[in-house]
Amino acid sequence: MKSIYLLTTLLFLLNLDSFSQSAQTDINRINALNESAYKARLTNPDLSYKNSNEALILSKKNNYVKGIAESYRIRGISKYYQNQSDSAIQNYLTSINYFKQLKDQAGEAKVLNNIGTLYRDVDYDKALEFYNKSLEIAEKLEITDLTTGLNLNIGVIYQKKKEFKKALISFNKSYVQFQKQKNSTGLALSLQNMSVVYKYLNQLDTAEAFAKEAIVIAKENDLKYVVAGTNLTLSYVYISKGKYDEAARSINEGVSYAKEIKDKRLEYDFLYNSYTLENYRKNYQKALGYLQQIYRQDSLVYKNIVSDRISLQQEQFNQLQKQRENELTIQKQKTNQVIFWSAVVVSGLLFVVILLLVGNVNKKAKTNKELTRLNHEISLQKENLDRINHNLEDIIDERTKDLRIKNHKLSQYSSHLSHQIRGPVSTIKGLVNLQKEDLIEKEEFVQQLDKCIVDIDNKILNINEMLHNPQLLGFKDEEDEA
Repeated sequence: MKSIYLLTTLLFLLNLDSFSQSAQTDINRINALNESAYKARLTNPDLSYKNSNEALILSKKNNYVKGIAESYRIRGISKYYQNQSDSAIQNYLTSINYFKQLKDQAGEAKVLNNIGTLYRDVDYDKALEFYNKSLEIAEKLEITDLTTGLNLNIGVIYQKKKEFKKALISFNKSYVQFQKQKNSTGLALSLQNMSVVYKYLNQLDTAEAFAKEAIVIAKENDLKYVVAGTNLTLSYVYISKGKYDEAARSINEGVSYAKEIKDKRLEYDFLYNSYTLENYRKNYQKALGYLQQIYRQDSLVYKNIVSDRISLQQEQFNQLQKQRENELTIQKQKTNQVIFWSAVVVSGLLFVVILLLVGNVNKKAKTNKELTRLNHEISLQKENLDRINHNLEDIIDERTKDLRIKNHKLSQYSSHLSHQIRGPVSTIKGLVNLQKEDLIEKEEFVQQLDKCIVDIDNKILNINEMLHNPQLLGFKDEEDEA
């Protein structure tokens, strides 16, 4: 009997050791996948999502909670670079929930930083709120690399708020720290953002130098997102300096990188720079074509929709999270009951079984009462979700209707321009035919021709003025809409 017991124990320990080795191998694989996914965020967001999703599946299989939290975080980052804000916020909130369960403040600080970046383009104050929360934790835990990245991100917000002195202080601080850490990605991003600030300060030579240096580092490290974004700044600098051929090359290179990383927002920004370039070159027909595409995309409406949808999505997620927690409580209670009864049967202790059965009657009554309360809460939460979804649909319908009206007005304006130019051109053609038939005196012909040319010149000046004044097209500016 003792021999059988010893043999059983030995086999159990061998199996346990084999299981532990397998689990450790999976954990190493999970960490490697998440690390490669994070590195790919600026070069290949699709690959970043693929690797982090594979890490998430493996983490759930092994019940590796830290791996689950980190996988959700990096999935959110990849969705941000794919311009899918709704999916990004869902992943971030799920991630921070797991880090809170683990009481992992370092992980929580990273997610707060990521959420701040998500708000960076739509709500500067909200972004600063999340960045400062993250910075407080990072400085307390002395997480150097996160602190450095937060200085860079905070500088971006100050730059967007036109507080350029504060922005340069943050960027210079992050640049020095990235140099110490030998972080090429951080250096490229710092240089890129400093070039943007000096562009706004109209220090074009300095802006050009920083942008070129950023592009060199970015290309060496295959940072396609940085190359695209920096070319946007560089093209504007070249336009301002009158270097139109260099500007065109920067725009073409930037657009190719933006398309490669599938960044529609960057493509839109390059579209505006293309319009500015052709307008400076006095290629008004091309400029008008770019302007039509710009109004078709309507970036202001896009930003408003993203801001509204992020807020609604966050509220919706919180409601769903409560619902999941309630459902999880119910499931845990059912699971505990199954485990409890199984243990009673295995033990074979009749007296213990009787005592537990008596206690279970009282527990069942409490459980049923709790189930009734939880089901009622779930019903209320579902009603709230329906109302939120309805509000979201109304917002999208309103923005879509506004965009149709703007496109209709732009079409009417194009028809008006065509009619205005066609009149004097038709008159010139008539004068030429009269001259060919010798039906008009040469002096009168020259006089009438001069009038037509003056008329055309005035209309071209009028077109140029209207291209630079959207209100003349019938569109309201951003302050009027507010």
